[in-house]
Parts: sequence; structure tokens; C-alpha cells
Amino acid sequence: MEPIFFVHLTDTHISAPGKTPLFQLNTADKLRAVLKEVRGLGQKPAFVVISGDLTHDGDVEDYRYFKQLVDEESALLGVPIHVALGNHDFRSFFREGYLGEEPSEESYYYSVMEGGLRLAVLNTQVPGTHAGRLDEEQLAWLRGVLSEPAPAGTIVVLHHPVVKTPSEMMDSHLLDNPEDLAAAIEGTDVIGLLSGHIHFHSIGLFHGIPSAAGTGVAFGLDPTSRGSMKFIDNCGYNLVMVKDGQMIVHPMPMPGD
Repeated sequence: MEPIFFVHLTDTHISAPGKTPLFQLNTADKLRAVLKEVRGLGQKPAFVVISGDLTHDGDVEDYRYFKQLVDEESALLGVPIHVALGNHDFRSFFREGYLGEEPSEESYYYSVMEGGLRLAVLNTQVPGTHAGRLDEEQLAWLRGVLSEPAPAGTIVVLHHPVVKTPSEMMDSHLLDNPEDLAAAIEGTDVIGLLSGHIHFHSIGLFHGIPSAAGTGVAFGLDPTSRGSMKFIDNCGYNLVMVKDGQMIVHPMPMPGD
């Protein structure tokens, strides 16, 4: 099977025009800048996936604007853009503003096939908190999805990371029940996990499976800062290659202050 090349973004934190920008940053321009760089790569990706915190505490207006941005950038790039929800997202507003559905607090997770590769896109939100957890209903769904292997394997996309980071402070922001996830994917065709939330690149192994968190599109955090969060005006993304049954990740930082 031919290698599959795609791009992983996370933590876009978009707000509609006219609202006070997050840290005075124009996060929409940052998203455009990242995807402009992606369009200039020597190889066109098969798709883009964004692993949560699509808006910054968004309302319906924010999600409609985010949808406009995604549709515009998807058309320019000529590939689909898949999204997951993060702790800053709101299910009801997302369903109404982005999906065009009736507002609902129903959890949002799904699987999609891309050239033989399956993405299992999970929802680790715990509504009303910044914590991350997978409930039993979603874990049961995941076990069902993984019961039949995909030709190129499966990559799990979730907002909250599952492996320890260089930052003891940010380790308190990991998924609360990683062992439940480990049990659900044990013995399956899962070849990698992609996440965000911590706003810096961090790559490790989760029960022998590569797991990569990406830095934020909106801003970064200093993984060496102790005792407080040191915010950085930068952004980045991950180049991901699936080849010979392996997930290979190359972090792509972009300049900042």
C-alpha cells in the first residue's frame, strides 16, 4: 500500500470577528498562515485533522465563523478537514453553528476512512471542566469500530494526551483514564494516537504505540516552565506519514515570539 501523508493541527481557539482576541492574537490569521504553509509543501496531504479546542469558549457565531474558515481553507488545499472537540468547545453550539444541526449536548465522535487509513476521532471532554476522560459508552463504541481491522490501520485522535510530558505541571492535564483506552485498543490495528491540549510538541509511546501531541495553532506553551504557564506567541503543526504499518510524526514549528 502506498504511504499516506496528512497534517495534524490542534488548538485553533478561533473567535468571530469583532470579539476581543485571545491574548490580542488574531487566531484566524494564524490558522490561515499554517494552512498556507501546508499548501506550499512539496507533497500534498491527503487530509487535515484538528484535534480540538476549535474555538475559545465559542458560541454559535464563533462556530459559524470557524466553519467558514475551514470550508475556505479546505477548498484552497483541495482536501477534507476533519475536526474533534476539546475542553474549550461546547457541544450544543458546535452542533448548531458548525454542523448545522439542532443544538444538542450529545457527545461528538466518529470514524472516517482515508485511503485505507481509519481515523477514530474521540471526544475526551468532561463538560464544565478542563479535564479529559473517555466514558464507557464511547469506549464500547471504539471497541466495536476496532473489531474489524482497516487496510492501513487506525489512528486515534483525541484532545487530551495520554503520555507523560517534559512538564510536571502539564502532566495534570492528561487523560484521566488512559488505562481504559489502553484496554480498548489492545490487540487491535491502532498504529498511533494524535492529540493536543498542552500547546507544545510532545512525542512518546503509549503501551508501545506512538503518541504525539502537537503545539497549538493559536499559541504555544513553554514545556520547561515551572510553577506557572509561560505562553508563547508561536504556532506549529505535525506532518504525519503512515508507511509500512507505522505512524511517523515530524513536528513543524513556525516562528514566533
